Amino acid sequence: MPSDSARYLIFFQYLGTRYSGVMKAPPHQAVKGVQNYLEEAVRRLRPANAISLHVSRVTHAHRVHGAFHARFQAVSRTYVYRLAMGIRHHSCMPLTEDKLCWGIRSVDLDIGAMRDAAALLVGTHNFSSFRALNSETPYKDPVKTLDRASLEPGDAFVRRHFHRGIQFWELTFRSRSFLYKQVRRMTGALVAVGQGKMSVYGVKELLEAQDSLAYPQNLTAPPDGLFLARVDYDPLDLPPHTQDDSYS
Repeated sequence: MPSDSARYLIFFQYLGTRYSGVMKAPPHQAVKGVQNYLEEAVRRLRPANAISLHVSRVTHAHRVHGAFHARFQAVSRTYVYRLAMGIRHHSCMPLTEDKLCWGIRSVDLDIGAMRDAAALLVGTHNFSSFRALNSETPYKDPVKTLDRASLEPGDAFVRRHFHRGIQFWELTFRSRSFLYKQVRRMTGALVAVGQGKMSVYGVKELLEAQDSLAYPQNLTAPPDGLFLARVDYDPLDLPPHTQDDSYS
C-alpha cells in the first residue's frame, strides 16, 4: 500500500433482505452479496488522489494499519436470530416486524429443551451437518468453536404502537467464524426441538454425524430473522485514539 494512502475499518448498517449475504459472490453467480455492491460503488467513484465518501448508516470508523483485513482479523462475530410466536397468518405480523423475524404459528415452545440442545452446540466441534453445501465447501474447515448459543426473551422493535400479544424470542450465537448457513441450520434444529419435532439427543446425533446431507430437508430457518449483530476485533488492531469501546 502506498505511503500516502490510508486504510479504514468502517462499521455500517444495512437491510440484507435484497442481498445474498455479506461476502462477495463470484462473477458466475447471478446473486450478489453486500460486498459486491460496495466495491462496485467505489469503482464508479474512480478515486485518483483523494475522495469524500458518504455511506448511509455508517455507525463509526477506525483508521487501521495497512495490512489490516476486516474479515480475517475479526476475533468474533455475533448473530441474533429473532422468533415471533403465535403468527397464525402473515397478516398477524406487525408491519414493523415484516421480514425481520421468523413468524411461527405455535405459541408453546419447550424453552428448556431448546436451551439444553443449544448447550450441546457450544464448544469446538465439526459443524459439517450444520452447513449447506456451496462452491467454497471443499476449502472451508468445518471445525468451529461456538462460544455462545443462548435463547432469551426478545421484544418488538416498536412495541408501544404495535404490541398485539406477540411473544418474541432471540437466539444468539457467537463464534470467530461460521459456515455457510450454519446459524440458520442451528436455529431450525433448535426450533424443531422446541416444537417437539426433534429431541435434544437428535441434535447431538446430528452434530456427531458430521455430514451436511444428514440435516433434515426443509428444517433450515428462513433468512428473515437473521441479524449480524456485531463484529469484534483485538483492541491492539484499533488505534487507541479512534477505538470505540462498544466494538472492543
